Amino acid sequence: NNILAAIDIGTTKIVTIIGYINENKKLDIIGMAKCPSKGIRRGVILNINEAVDSIRTTVEEVQKQAGFQIRQAFVGIAGQHIKSIRNRGYINRDSYDTEITKADTERLLADMYKIPIELGEEIIHVIPQNYIVDSETGVKNPIGMFGKRLEANFHIVIGEIASARNIERCVDRVGIKVKQLILEPLASSEAVLSEDEKEAGVALIDIGGGTTDIAVFHDD
Repeated sequence: NNILAAIDIGTTKIVTIIGYINENKKLDIIGMAKCPSKGIRRGVILNINEAVDSIRTTVEEVQKQAGFQIRQAFVGIAGQHIKSIRNRGYINRDSYDTEITKADTERLLADMYKIPIELGEEIIHVIPQNYIVDSETGVKNPIGMFGKRLEANFHIVIGEIASARNIERCVDRVGIKVKQLILEPLASSEAVLSEDEKEAGVALIDIGGGTTDIAVFHDD
């Protein structure tokens, strides 16, 4: 349960990495491999067989380094088909006299996955930006507060279904289950940005061989 694997499918190279969470809750890397990618352009898979061969090369090398097989992995997604929108949602709770719970915030977040989007697209991430409890604005974490109406502003990342399924198909043919698709600049931000930087305001630019991604953070 403390082993994590990830696959970065890029235009110029594919990287597979594996690590384990140690007793200090830190991630120790125990294997990493990369090879030139084939069948991929601007973050989109154009040739399934060539992409599978490239992914398999890195996976087999990492498994040799680690000494065991990878069963599932987090996989990055990027490309020109990615777009994002903002949306606000709300729920009315039964009573003023009970605390807002994690289940309330999860219900609000789940509703965002049901919003109408264009044909052929799917929602990849729903990211809460801030909450409003009754008339109290700018709330970062409403859990434990009292209130009847819970609102939130969300940043929603959308991608093409076909592109996502092609990535999942390639990884599946290597014998690995996709645990979760993660937007590449969000994954990069977890690796290189500090909490203070996200709070103060920062732009992260990920310059790749086929696409360049930018993510802007402010007020966390």
